[in-house]
Amino acid sequence: MPSPHFSRQDDVMAIVVDDPVWRRAVDAVPRQRFVPGFYADSGKRSEDGLTIWEPVTEALDRERWLKAIQADTTLITQFDGDEPDWDHPVPRIGGAPTSSSTLPSLVVRMWVDAELEDGHDVLEIGTGTGYSTALACERLGGSGNVSSVEVDGHRLSQAAEALYACGYVPDLAVADGLYGYWPCAPYDRIVAACSVRTVPHAWLAQSRPGGKILTTLSGWLYGYARVLLTVQEDGTAEGPLLPGTISFMSARVQERPEPGNPAHWASLARNADARAVRHGPERLEAATEEGFFGRFLAQLAVPNAQLVTSADTTCLIDVTTGSAAVLASDEGERHVRQAGPLRLWDAVEDTLDSWDQADRPGPEYFRMSIDNGHQRIHHVTATDLSYTLPAAQAPSS
Repeated sequence: MPSPHFSRQDDVMAIVVDDPVWRRAVDAVPRQRFVPGFYADSGKRSEDGLTIWEPVTEALDRERWLKAIQADTTLITQFDGDEPDWDHPVPRIGGAPTSSSTLPSLVVRMWVDAELEDGHDVLEIGTGTGYSTALACERLGGSGNVSSVEVDGHRLSQAAEALYACGYVPDLAVADGLYGYWPCAPYDRIVAACSVRTVPHAWLAQSRPGGKILTTLSGWLYGYARVLLTVQEDGTAEGPLLPGTISFMSARVQERPEPGNPAHWASLARNADARAVRHGPERLEAATEEGFFGRFLAQLAVPNAQLVTSADTTCLIDVTTGSAAVLASDEGERHVRQAGPLRLWDAVEDTLDSWDQADRPGPEYFRMSIDNGHQRIHHVTATDLSYTLPAAQAPSS
């Protein structure tokens, strides 16, 4: 399978893939046409300590704008679902990024890993800026059909304008991608530019037998892993997790719920018995490829849990059951108190123990299967590293 790599020539990031067809596609699509502006960290903070984001456009600072677009980096293009007016942009204070121009290496990698071939009918979930859509159109040319859906109408409008200006005419629609897109089904490939907690049934139903689904799995602990599923004629699907440390923004309806006041959650376990921990919360925060996947496995063990902090205390909480695990240090020894129907930290430690005993295998040693609605991820040989994903959540209306 071809893989993308990068070289810098004359301060321009050139994306090079082993497949000459993809190389021509990358050379043909001008990223700058799809990013009229982006937000950059100004290095300043508000009185509340929030990041002040400054807009960067060609009109404001052409050199900075072009340099960023030519680099292999992700550029934030939207906060909190508010589409900027890039002709008259203003700074932002804080906010949650809700759209971006993903770094080109990841965009190309996703399409390459999806194994697109001439004649394929393709559904892209999450049009975003339209740059990724343009690459697929260029790669397939007139020998395939590209459909792309985007939940944000303003975002799709800008993407459509850029795509049509460049001569690309994919089928575009404002739609919730978790439903797929029935009018253009069935598809040979479904590729998601967002992450999901579970694979929607609609994607399976809209795939041709032998079709493939490439998506990123995520959750409320912000653990990520990619999977490439092959859909069978009976509607089941199976496939490997793919290597690498890739993350995408969550599908909006599947974003983690607001947890509330961390101190309130910590109080739930105030009177519970304490025990020494075998693994501290730093195991979930290690900024390494290995640590990244360990966090994903912990997330599989406690799929409805999320981390919140209060002063010097770390809380692992589950808003669906009212369970809480409170980790704190006392005279140099770290301990945990747990309350509620689930022993969250026990489950995390059991998974980390099993993973350690198996010599910390990476994602390429795991597979995913979907059968009769049940979604499971399992190690190829270690039976104690097997997990059932939470029940699929229906998209909001």
